[in-house]
Amino acid sequence: MPLCGGTSDVKPAGADVQAVVDKVRHHVENKMNKNFKEFTAIHFSSQVVAGTNYFVKVHGGDEEYLHLRIFVPLPCHGTEPELHGVEYPKAMSDKIEYFNSN
Repeated sequence: MPLCGGTSDVKPAGADVQAVVDKVRHHVENKMNKNFKEFTAIHFSSQVVAGTNYFVKVHGGDEEYLHLRIFVPLPCHGTEPELHGVEYPKAMSDKIEYFNSN
């Protein structure tokens, strides 16, 4: 069980996490000035704050992996997910861990 404010255990990403990742893909590609062949969420952990922070391992195609930090506001705020950070390059074997916004 995670500590209050801590991140959850790492879990396989499902359609709900993929939908969040899809909403920030263009922000990632613009920030990195790079287009990825694929953009598939593999695993994630989350942190409940005034909304939810998602830390997601994404397969970008071939041997490319990246970690994303995405903030999803509470539904009452009616806003879209926000990209708060990217760690790149990463390997499939790299653990998903909390990282600060960048």
